[in-house]
Amino acid sequence: MTLRSQIAEDMKTAMRARDTARLAAIRLLLAAIKQREVDERRELPDADVLAVIEKMVKQRRDSIAQFTTGNRMDLVATEQGELEVLQAYQPQQLSEAAIDAAVAAANASTGATGPAGMGKVMAELKGKLAGRADMSAVSARVKARLAT
Repeated sequence: MTLRSQIAEDMKTAMRARDTARLAAIRLLLAAIKQREVDERRELPDADVLAVIEKMVKQRRDSIAQFTTGNRMDLVATEQGELEVLQAYQPQQLSEAAIDAAVAAANASTGATGPAGMGKVMAELKGKLAGRADMSAVSARVKARLAT
C-alpha cells in the first residue's frame, strides 16, 4: 500500500470516527499532495509524498514558534494537533548518536575540511537522512564539526 493510499484510508477512518481535528489535518495533507501532483502532472511516489509531509511539518513548527511569541495559545494548540498527525506519517526519527555518526561518516568520505566543504557533506547527508532527521539541525551539526 502506498503512503498516499494509507493517508486516504486514514481520512475515511477519521470521517467514520467523527474526529474533526484529525480529519482536517489529513485533508490539508491530501490537498497539498494533490496540488503537487497537479503541478507536476504525475502521481507522486512515496519519497515525494514524504517531502510534502516534511515541508508541512516544518511549516507547523514555524507557525508554533510564531504563535507562541504572539501569545496565541489557541492557535498553538491547533498547529500542535496538526503536527502530531503529520508526524505519524514520517519514518522513525534517528537518534542524536545516529545523526552524529552519519555526519562523521559523511565528513570522512568527502574529506571536507573547513566551511567550504559543507555543501559536499550536506549533499551526501540529504539522501541518507531526508525525512528521518531535521535537516536544519543536521546542518548546524555539520557546521560545528567543520568549524573545529
